[in-house]
Amino acid sequence: MSHILHQRPLHNTLFSSPYPTSPRSSSPSQRPISILSRTGLVVLLSLMVALGVLLPWMGMPQGIFSVTRPSMTKWRAYTLPQAASFVAKNGTVIVCAVSEPYLPFLNNWLISISRQKHQDKVLVIAEDYATLYKVNQRWPGHAVLVPPAPDSQTAHKFGSQGFFNFTSRRPRHLLHILELGYNVMYNDVDMVWLQDPFPYLQGKHDVYFTDDMAAVKPLNHSHELPPPGKKGRTYICSCMIFLRPTDGAKLILKKWIDEMQAQPWSRAKKANDQPAFNWALMKTAGQVDLYLLPQAAFPTGGLYFKNKTWVQETQGMHVIIHNNYITGFEKKIKRFQEFGLWLVDKHAQEESPLGRL
Repeated sequence: MSHILHQRPLHNTLFSSPYPTSPRSSSPSQRPISILSRTGLVVLLSLMVALGVLLPWMGMPQGIFSVTRPSMTKWRAYTLPQAASFVAKNGTVIVCAVSEPYLPFLNNWLISISRQKHQDKVLVIAEDYATLYKVNQRWPGHAVLVPPAPDSQTAHKFGSQGFFNFTSRRPRHLLHILELGYNVMYNDVDMVWLQDPFPYLQGKHDVYFTDDMAAVKPLNHSHELPPPGKKGRTYICSCMIFLRPTDGAKLILKKWIDEMQAQPWSRAKKANDQPAFNWALMKTAGQVDLYLLPQAAFPTGGLYFKNKTWVQETQGMHVIIHNNYITGFEKKIKRFQEFGLWLVDKHAQEESPLGRL
């Protein structure tokens, strides 16, 4: 976190000789020290070190010759209603939730969204203060933290209690945005946009979502909620959702919150938010207008990265690719690289709103 740094006035006496000699003095030892002489440079360098000018070069607080940066502490008071109002375009907000370890994935995702000209709608819900400050420093107004922040040290470890605490906040954030009157699209940041997804949000349904199963569906498959699987519930992905500010969409989110409270994390049952989302869909299906997005456009990682034949047969239809069915930062990055979807290394500086992190 940046601290407020103040520049102290620079007095001319620092650069003049503190022991002026008489003009009649001709001895070299009594001669004024020239700032360009070796001795003068040594004296000047000593003064600079004493005043802290070199401290920024050593990774320490900035000194008197530095340019003071605006304080980032103002973002602590930045609220979700303010942030949503700032980024919303045509009544729509695109949301992700990010902790600091996922910043490279955030940047990769943003590049792909920028290519589809939708980056201005993006709101990053920062789950730690480091992320809040870093994003808003480079892209002011596009990150907000809804306190209290969860434990950032464990929030990125799938299956941990920290991860559950992290993901369990998601429906509350989305519900708040719906109650403000906005449409909201949620994405995990281990996704890449290949095309604009908004033309696929046909009709006026309450909630749009994707199937998390890798089994191939026919191209003209039903858009109804799929039947339950072996565990008695559906397998819908909670990582790509679009909701309109309707009573039905709000009901889904409230039920999602209730289901997570009824199924808390424990060491024996390392819960996450997705089963609760599926139970919420099933228990409200008769009251909510649901829409399953086409599999060819929104494939799960278990299909896109593992079924080469299907990928070839559906070439040109893919819209958003989800890098799931794999865990670990390094493994996800390597897979993206192998498929030409890791955009950060070559394109961050020119195409990401955050630049090169």
